[in-house]
Amino acid sequence: MKRTAATALTTLVLAAALSACSSDNSTNAAPKKTAKTATPTPSAPAKANSDGEATAGTPPKPNVATKLGYIRALTGIDPDIVHGREDKAVDRGLNQCQTIHNFPKDKPKQAKMAELRFTSPRHPEGFGKVKAAQIVEAVHVNLCPKF
Repeated sequence: MKRTAATALTTLVLAAALSACSSDNSTNAAPKKTAKTATPTPSAPAKANSDGEATAGTPPKPNVATKLGYIRALTGIDPDIVHGREDKAVDRGLNQCQTIHNFPKDKPKQAKMAELRFTSPRHPEGFGKVKAAQIVEAVHVNLCPKF
């Protein structure tokens, strides 16, 4: 009787072990592949559409002529906005375009973000509300006029 009970118990344990190994709930099981949709995430890089505008609110890097016009506009507001760092000013402008895109009717929000975004060693707290509004206009006109 002991032998039959031991055999039955062993068979039961082996069956349980085998069913656990074939289960998808096992920690050793390979993860299932699921079909993913092509929805962009906020951290995903933006892809340009047929007009060259980026779909996530950030336009492509400007060409040389556009960059020059933009830098002149910023320098006209205050030379310290660029402070010799043109590429950084362009990057900040492209980021500001995203704010303009995301909040198209909220001018105070756009200006507040520009005030936080555009700083310099002499203006670590930004350039004030009036200049921030002018910066938003310069960014909008030069870097992302379609927003």
